[in-house]
Amino acid sequence: MPGIAVDHTDIMYNAGHPGVEVPHVWYDPYGLYIQPGQTVRWLNKDLGNTHTATAYHPDNYGRSRRIPVGAPAWDSGFLLPNESFSVLFEKEGIYDFYCLPHEHAGMVGRIIVGNPDLQDWFSREEANKDIPLVALKAFPAVDKILKEKIVRV
Repeated sequence: MPGIAVDHTDIMYNAGHPGVEVPHVWYDPYGLYIQPGQTVRWLNKDLGNTHTATAYHPDNYGRSRRIPVGAPAWDSGFLLPNESFSVLFEKEGIYDFYCLPHEHAGMVGRIIVGNPDLQDWFSREEANKDIPLVALKAFPAVDKILKEKIVRV
């Protein structure tokens, strides 16, 4: 039986699981591997918060660039519960993003598209200059995403 074609992949904003106490909010998944031409949709399922999906890029609040050279920056704006935002990824590479109000709590994510160029921003120290330490520690490892394809908390 052939597989079902999916035109997008969802990333949810979550604040916890029923019956499990979690001290922070996060993206689910927070690490994702896709192919060029796929769309990612962020969906706010956290009924108690607004969230963003914001690319690390100078066009977004002067932040360091942590997406491929030539890839367009994106910023969802504040999403209320049950609102969504989508981005079509066409350029191969590593894309880091964050939630504007929750970055300092470590709410960050990483998408790898196709075969990433590790010599782009990823190997440059200046890409880390304005990122909070808690956020830097929260990103899933590139090799883990490449191996598992989907990384969850």
